[in-house]
Amino acid sequence: MQRLRRPSGRRRITAHLIAMLAVLAATLVPIQAGAAAEPVRSAAAAPPTWSPPSTLVRPLDEVWRHQESTYPNLYGFRNYGWDQIAANRGYINYCVRWDSNAPVTAAQRDQIHAALTRQFKKWMDLMVGHNAWPYREVPLKVVGWAVRNRSTLQWNDNSVDIYVNDIRENAPQCRADCGRFFNQNGSYPRCPGGVARHYDMSLWLTAGMNGGAGGDWGQRIGSEYYVNNLNADNIHILLHELGHSFGLDDFYDWTPTGQCCFLMKAGSASHITEFDAWMFRDWWRHLKSRYGL
Repeated sequence: MQRLRRPSGRRRITAHLIAMLAVLAATLVPIQAGAAAEPVRSAAAAPPTWSPPSTLVRPLDEVWRHQESTYPNLYGFRNYGWDQIAANRGYINYCVRWDSNAPVTAAQRDQIHAALTRQFKKWMDLMVGHNAWPYREVPLKVVGWAVRNRSTLQWNDNSVDIYVNDIRENAPQCRADCGRFFNQNGSYPRCPGGVARHYDMSLWLTAGMNGGAGGDWGQRIGSEYYVNNLNADNIHILLHELGHSFGLDDFYDWTPTGQCCFLMKAGSASHITEFDAWMFRDWWRHLKSRYGL
């Protein structure tokens, strides 16, 4: 059974198949030129309190009420990205599931890590200084790689743990004993490296895949798409799937009042917009009390 679940426990697969084919080239292009909002302000300008623009108050309320009515366990679920960061006291660990036979050099590995860090940081920067968010930064570390064949990885250093031919969901996976998805009490007694080498999410890179999927377990996107966009400012399919890992919904069958184009409405924007940013902050507003904040 594939663990492509949304935080509510239901299956989530983001179907970008048509809208995103145009962005499989090395340079991302806007999907609807001129239609999407400008990228959100920098982290330094994040408002200290919950104070969305007046034009966003109604659509934000619509989104939250829609989630309350459609997520079976919205408030009881305890493995959102927010929960993972809080459990770690301010950091996140990743495993890369290399679901491809293409070789990876040490230099490519480092670029893959760096691109993931940059995209993750775009979401985290929205929270700095906002509404009792306790972290100035949320460091991201890739602690492991999973492959079918060791020879695919063309390096010999020990910078990451390497898991060979541990197949789950017909793809390589890092050791379950080290994964938060499988050990949500935060204890990793059977993980060889203990808590320090556990992983919270997986970046699952699959050869030949269009579109993506995201949830509390991590993000899945095409390996070719990702590698071709390592230097892009916005790897927008990954950004969209990261949004799901923090609870944000899809908008396939409805659009909030007054909103046209935003990242979480697949195919309508290629960057995090102001509306995406306030939807993200709204999750924190509703969940932060569980962390005593």
